[in-house]
Amino acid sequence: MNFSHIIWSDIGDATIDTLNMLAFSVVFTFILGLPIGILLYWTSGKNGKTKLIYTISSFIINILRSVPFVILMIAVIPLTRSIVGTSIGVQAAIPPLVIAAAPFFARLVETSLREVDRGVIEAAQAMGASNRQIIWKVLLPESLPGLLAGMTITAVTLVSYTAMSGLIGGGGLGDLAYRYGYQRFETEMMIASIIVMLILVQVLQTIGDKLVSRFSRK
Repeated sequence: MNFSHIIWSDIGDATIDTLNMLAFSVVFTFILGLPIGILLYWTSGKNGKTKLIYTISSFIINILRSVPFVILMIAVIPLTRSIVGTSIGVQAAIPPLVIAAAPFFARLVETSLREVDRGVIEAAQAMGASNRQIIWKVLLPESLPGLLAGMTITAVTLVSYTAMSGLIGGGGLGDLAYRYGYQRFETEMMIASIIVMLILVQVLQTIGDKLVSRFSRK
């Protein structure tokens, strides 16, 4: 196998596109997923209207999580076009990435919040803390290592999603691997793209592990 035929400028451009998709989708996933996860936690196990909110929210999230990403990308093309004005390219890949990842991250947030010691929450309530104070000063700080771990898992998952976005012209390393490796049978370019994605995953996981270790209570 001769890697001298690899067009490294294309690899570099595709890597930049993947990093752009990843950066924007991670940010918007966090912005949307965190409050949804808090909502799921706060409304679970309660009665009346609050229970109804949890049931509806959980149902919608389960639906979004059950749809394969490739199908989701195609299904939301009209929405993507209305948001970014196009259905191809890096910008067009971001809305479906966020729609797929935000519910996934929200569940991880809910799980992390559930692991917070109930006694800490009750102590804050006994001191007269409001719901807002409990969320921002108790729940989120106490669950920070779990939230960081969840964000790391989500970011790694998004790397694979960005690769799949290449099937509909989303750009990035996945698009490069598809065009060269599948359509042109240039195995070297496909392998090079895969290697870069593997390195990216390892870097993300390492950074995430170090952050979790940094903020974990000794």
